[in-house]
Amino acid sequence: MESYIIDWFSLIFRWLHVITGIAWIGASFYFVWLDNSLENPPQWKKDKGIKGDLWSIHGGGIYEVAKYKLAPEQMPATLHWFKWEAYTTWLTGMILLSIIYYLGADAYLIDKQVADLTQFQAITIGLGFITFSWILYEALCSSPLGKNSTVIAVILALAAVAISYALAHLFSGRGAYIHFGAIIGTLMAGNVFRVIMPSQRALIAAIEKGEAPDPKWGAKAKLHSTHNTYLTLPLIFIMISSHYPMTYAHQFNWVILLVIVAITALARQYFVLEHKKIHKPSILFAAAAATLALAIAIAPKQIEVKTVAPEDKAQLVIDAQQIIAQRCSTCHSATPTDEVFTVAQAGVLLDTTAQMQQWAPRIKARTIDTHDMPFMNKTNMTADERMVIARWLSTLK
Repeated sequence: MESYIIDWFSLIFRWLHVITGIAWIGASFYFVWLDNSLENPPQWKKDKGIKGDLWSIHGGGIYEVAKYKLAPEQMPATLHWFKWEAYTTWLTGMILLSIIYYLGADAYLIDKQVADLTQFQAITIGLGFITFSWILYEALCSSPLGKNSTVIAVILALAAVAISYALAHLFSGRGAYIHFGAIIGTLMAGNVFRVIMPSQRALIAAIEKGEAPDPKWGAKAKLHSTHNTYLTLPLIFIMISSHYPMTYAHQFNWVILLVIVAITALARQYFVLEHKKIHKPSILFAAAAATLALAIAIAPKQIEVKTVAPEDKAQLVIDAQQIIAQRCSTCHSATPTDEVFTVAQAGVLLDTTAQMQQWAPRIKARTIDTHDMPFMNKTNMTADERMVIARWLSTLK
């Protein structure tokens, strides 16, 4: 019953996390597009302090949007703020991290083949990385180096390399990826809380006092909003990465993570420029080529399997099915015996010969190509047993 209750909490907060994440990312994408799509307004609008405007159509209506350089002539009675999308996404993400990776640290976070950690040690290290990464980022942005975008980009890139390497050598592949994502999400939500919102409050306060707003507040908020723009696509990848063991379960998973972060940030650059009517399709082609090159580079090596003699086939089938029953069916069964996974994950059942054959491609991908299954190898499948399964799979072609 405890596992069932935890599953429901996981479902509810994952659902909320996705909903609020869509709202946050959607608003972020819209305002970046809006800012980059503004056109030079007519003189009468400039005289009112309008910096740029645009016209658009959506949902059967025509909209006119204008952005003031600093402040309007008179503040409107209602001013819409965008903050709770970011805060709620971060809060639900941290709750999910706690439910899945901290309460279930022994199952999801700790991989004894990577580092022999206790649950307390793993949680402390995870929270430490998230906290100190945010402190480092804040210190860099607040320092004189923060005024040089190239220098800070290089420093942050080097920090990302160090962090991804360290996480991959402390946690499971899934745990390393999700903590890298939690760091990115914390930086993004921190930008909203520590920079963007205070900047907007300072702007409003100056207007209400009848003072000229300090342009530095708007510039600072825009800088951190731009940072968030380039972090969005890498974060989305990490959110779905647990479905793709060829990335997190690879020997060089930390390198793969960094490459995908770079590729997705590059793809985002294409759209940012496109908003400004700067056409650079070469950027998108470069991102696509890099993705293809990565896919080729990390493709699983073909295992040399000895040809199975006809007279040995029957016994091989029996041996392979016994191994799957012993090592895999504890979780992937109509009646699982595993203490954590009380329902067959992903609906994969391996109770019968027909079911094993049905899921043969998945068995190959998860058990032979990536060694992602058994989960964390908690049933201690040996290399020899994997070879027996590989030989059996070769007879199904």
